Amino acid sequence: MSRMDNTTTTPAKENSPPAVAPTERRINSKSLLGNEGRVIIEHDGQHYLLRQTQAGKLILTK
Repeated sequence: MSRMDNTTTTPAKENSPPAVAPTERRINSKSLLGNEGRVIIEHDGQHYLLRQTQAGKLILTK
C-alpha cells in the first residue's frame, strides 16, 4: 500500500445522513406523499409514481 492510499485508515461512516448543501430544499416525506403514501411527479412531460412500501422504503417508477 502506498502512502497516498488511505482507504484502510479512513473509518467508514455508518448510518449518517447524506450531507445537505445549504441551498438544498428538504421536504418531509409524509407531507410529500400524503396519507395515501404516494404521489405522482411530472418531469419533462413524463409521469412518475413515488410511493412508500410497507417496509418504509421509497420506490420511484415510471
